[in-house]
Amino acid sequence: MSQLFSPTTLPSPRGGLVLPNRIVVAPMCQYQAVNGEATDWHLMHWANLLNSGAALFTIEATGVLPEGRISPGCLGLWDDRTEAALADKLHRARALAPHTAVCIQLAHAGRKASSNLPWQGGQLLAPEQGGWQPVGPSALPQLPQEPPPTALTLEGLERIKAAFVDAAIRSERIGVDAIELHAAHGYLMHEFLSPIANQRTDTYGGSLENRMRFPLEVFAAVRAAYQGVLGVRLSASDWVDGAWDVEQSAVLAQELKARGCDFIHVSSGGVSPQQKIALGANYQVPFAKRIREAAGMVTTAVGLITEPQQAEAILQASDADLIALARAFLYNPRWGWHAAAALGGQVEGNPVYWRCLPREAQSVFGKVAVGTR
Repeated sequence: MSQLFSPTTLPSPRGGLVLPNRIVVAPMCQYQAVNGEATDWHLMHWANLLNSGAALFTIEATGVLPEGRISPGCLGLWDDRTEAALADKLHRARALAPHTAVCIQLAHAGRKASSNLPWQGGQLLAPEQGGWQPVGPSALPQLPQEPPPTALTLEGLERIKAAFVDAAIRSERIGVDAIELHAAHGYLMHEFLSPIANQRTDTYGGSLENRMRFPLEVFAAVRAAYQGVLGVRLSASDWVDGAWDVEQSAVLAQELKARGCDFIHVSSGGVSPQQKIALGANYQVPFAKRIREAAGMVTTAVGLITEPQQAEAILQASDADLIALARAFLYNPRWGWHAAAALGGQVEGNPVYWRCLPREAQSVFGKVAVGTR
């Protein structure tokens, strides 16, 4: 039996979430929100990928505060207005594909906030260009030519923790099945972990214990308020000598597990332009394997995993429990169907599309998908 198409359970204090397969659509920023509100683009995008064959779809990085968005076009969940917009689009999309579980990634971009859209350069936006003043652990910019962020005060940290809790409560209210806290890719919680971005001299900087303190406090605060499936996306390495690395990540994962973390999604990089990433197929899988071994937690591998047999091999080797893909799903929104055909698995899909399958792939839905007159 294919491991990719075997069921698994994401645990939680509430009892867990059963997934019929191990395929995850990773969060992908769309930059199509208006003042943080989800739009018709999100309705189209979500409905499409909820019918992809993946067991779990993850909504893009969703700012817990307006200043926590990566860009002015990023999604938010910080008040009744943004909650209503997100709920409307999500409920309508899920009505078309109710068989797929939904996770939301809650985020604060830290010093990488107030950026332009990627296809418009991605540079930091000044207030007169529609931007705002970013914040971070220390007054250290992401790029040397950029103005520095404002170093967060203790009061500022408390405000952000409270915002994560509020967004988690709102997420539960709109009916998501899981929450992922974003501690990767150079955004705020990753910034606290990395000595590249965190040069504080108080209890939130310096030692590994101190640098982990704020992300762990955020996690604990959300865990206390939300009893559903709760995980973390982590950059396992800065890809810079002497910075955040996989062994520190393993320690963090153990601390998260002790506080009730249900899964960990292992990515890497994003905190420094000095990073030297060794790109290639499966390039982040060794990080996932190490963290899975250290923490004994449901672990998601991601990064240049593009072929069904490749995903299957990772699971067969016990290097990860779930396989996440992002851009591969943008290029091929039915990737899960193709994987099921290749590996002898089955998926659920809207019956409107059943008859599209070639005859040799009829078993993908477990039914004969005949044409109609």
